[in-house]
Amino acid sequence: MRCHGETPLRQSFLNGSLTRLLDPDATLRGKIVEFVARGEFSLASGQKPDGTYERIWYGELIAPDEVTFEANVFLLTKPKAQALKAGALPGAPPTPTSLPTAAPAPRTEPTAQPPTTPGIQTRTFVPKGTVPPEVWNRPGTKILPKLRAGRDMQVGIEFSVTVESDMAKQFESDIRHILEDLGLAGKVRIED
Repeated sequence: MRCHGETPLRQSFLNGSLTRLLDPDATLRGKIVEFVARGEFSLASGQKPDGTYERIWYGELIAPDEVTFEANVFLLTKPKAQALKAGALPGAPPTPTSLPTAAPAPRTEPTAQPPTTPGIQTRTFVPKGTVPPEVWNRPGTKILPKLRAGRDMQVGIEFSVTVESDMAKQFESDIRHILEDLGLAGKVRIED
């Protein structure tokens, strides 16, 4: 499976901490099923020459066996999936939704925001600091679920890296392309 046609999805995940899992393929399948059902990503297969796909799963239940790690299976960003489903891309007919074939994994983190009660005082917590690359994904799996129990949660990013001057232009271009693919081009800026 390829992530938006660029990097093998399985390899992208395995370059991180999922290498410590006993069955990374099953974990990836479960998470992809969950993300697709929640509409955070879309799964597509059979890319056509015009940039559309034979089948797109987005915001719907899919069976884990539909998730395969093959060259013609793609994980698409939410904006691209929405455009494809709406037929907004050239040559893209609206894709009919299918009936659910499997239930997604149960969610453990709360999704409802606690109501505001007049007269109750609140505190805002802002965890800050530097995270070493070896544990970059742990805050997302450990801290974010806890923060979602509160209200008005905001998450930002800040990365810093130094590269050789002759590589700088291509490096910046690559980062901008990644941000665009993630739908973050207008939300994340690159500073020198």
